[in-house]
Amino acid sequence: MLEPESIVRLEDDAVVLLDQRRLPDEVVEVRCRTAAEVAAAISAMVVRGAPAIGVAAAYGLALAVRNGEDAEAADAVLRASRPTAVNLAWALDRMRAEPTPEHARRLHAEEVDRCRRMAAHAAALLEPRTRALTHCNAGGLATAGYGSAVGALVAAWERGLLGHVWVDETRPLLQGARLTAWELEAAAIPHSVIADSAAASFMSAGEVDCVVTGADRIAANGDVANKIGTYSLAVLARHHGIPFYVVAPTSTVDLATATGDAIPIEERDPAEVTTRFRARNPAFDVTPAALVTAIVTEGGVHRPPFQASLAGALLAA
Repeated sequence: MLEPESIVRLEDDAVVLLDQRRLPDEVVEVRCRTAAEVAAAISAMVVRGAPAIGVAAAYGLALAVRNGEDAEAADAVLRASRPTAVNLAWALDRMRAEPTPEHARRLHAEEVDRCRRMAAHAAALLEPRTRALTHCNAGGLATAGYGSAVGALVAAWERGLLGHVWVDETRPLLQGARLTAWELEAAAIPHSVIADSAAASFMSAGEVDCVVTGADRIAANGDVANKIGTYSLAVLARHHGIPFYVVAPTSTVDLATATGDAIPIEERDPAEVTTRFRARNPAFDVTPAALVTAIVTEGGVHRPPFQASLAGALLAA
């Protein structure tokens, strides 16, 4: 498993990011020497995944302040880099009172610890020889440490509870096929990459026991924003009587957003889908809380009604 500092770290003169666009074929680092360069790297998905971009933004603000950049301007450019994941704004809000490298490193360590705790809670939901389906990438790469949904699968594997993982390729940038499969291979966990459109067929054939995903923002009522295609999986899971679990830290819970209708959905360059025809390229969708079996945070397993259980999780965090 990757060390947190190999994913994102702060050095004397730069925020250093593992370039996730180049994986799994190449392991390349990108050095960002200003807040604007960190923001551009977040926008370009050099680093991606809700907790990881929050950590990167925290390091970017600490670097900017140490270098004498205007703190408000640095905060603004980082905050605007990606709109859907709430962890980015959460991390910057945390950094306002103490925008130091030491504080940013503590925030990073806390996120890794959250992942380890939530992974243990989520693993306990799985039965021996579980065949789990996961979407996009919610491993160490996405969380700057241990992982949320993929962390749960790793924890389940270590406990002898996991039989196989179906890895949605995840269109259009193949974060599942490129990143999740790479992380599972490194952990020696049996897995197979499948086309996003194959999920229904595998569920119908009885080859999927649960769906485990991460989240980029969770509204107060339990509606979940995650990578585009997650909503489809939740509908399919409900139709086939398969539990649908969301694993995410409390930094992803946004009590100020009442429902998923208010979550901003990032639209990315249509050229990521096709360079010839007109296209739409939403990066995320929203899964209604009614389709979610449980939300797992570092505080434990939260079941409906989510309004009360998520609020309680944040109070205890």
